[in-house]
Amino acid sequence: MSIHKEGYLILFFAFIVLLAINFVFAYFVGYRTLLVIAPLTLIFFFFLMSFFRNPKRGGFLHDKAIIAPADGKIVVIEETEETEVLKCRCIQVSIFMSVFNVHVNWFPVKGVVKYFRHHSGRYMGAYLPKSSTENERTTVHIVYNAEKSIVVRQVAGALARRIVCYAKEGDKSRQGEQMGFIKFGSRVDLYLPLDARIDVKLGQQVRGKQTVIGWME
Repeated sequence: MSIHKEGYLILFFAFIVLLAINFVFAYFVGYRTLLVIAPLTLIFFFFLMSFFRNPKRGGFLHDKAIIAPADGKIVVIEETEETEVLKCRCIQVSIFMSVFNVHVNWFPVKGVVKYFRHHSGRYMGAYLPKSSTENERTTVHIVYNAEKSIVVRQVAGALARRIVCYAKEGDKSRQGEQMGFIKFGSRVDLYLPLDARIDVKLGQQVRGKQTVIGWME
């Protein structure tokens, strides 16, 4: 299992802290405590490593496909108003990422990044509707032809305290390439044209880079 670069520093400090905990218990309480403490800290460390796994997986690539930008569960499919960039009615599709999901995010379509912003905010549960506009978040606007565009929004949750996004204005978005990383899970919102055909259902589990969310007309 490969580890994502976003986890290197956190895992290094976690290893040092957990090692120190073992030494403290061994020195002040007794070496026999290591029979309990060592396995517990080891399990916790491997659990922490799982947050930063970076799977090497093939993807579904197609010029008209909208692929899942994240692993997780479809929690929203509805018509709504996107007020930051598009300023029009769209179809919102949201993917909730639990702590057990892979936390890498991928570009859902091929195009050009026309707009990127990082917004500070709250850390409410990512399953709440208000999290899309009130939590810490990033907004990425991708134009995939002269007339069509989508918005991808990374949203922090109650546990996620850092959103990493590699998108930059003017860059090309290559479908299936890494767009960013949300540490400790959260959600990703897609805002799609009203004429997009949606192929997923509420409650469906999706795999980033592989599940087709829908198709562009």
